[in-house]
Amino acid sequence: MQYTISASVLLGVIIVIRLMRNTAPGTRIDEKMSALSCVVFGVLIAATPAGRAILDLVASATQATH
Repeated sequence: MQYTISASVLLGVIIVIRLMRNTAPGTRIDEKMSALSCVVFGVLIAATPAGRAILDLVASATQATH
């Protein structure tokens, strides 16, 4: 039996673990790594059907407020 893992799932787990940590002030490098990992996660998930569904949801919410 062979297991595979998606890069976006792995990155999502890493982001959740990083967000569960203390909110004490960190270093600038720590903040940059968090921002970079979130941007990369967004790029990875954007091409999936789930990413398109999120985009449609945000677009409809935006249209409802205007």
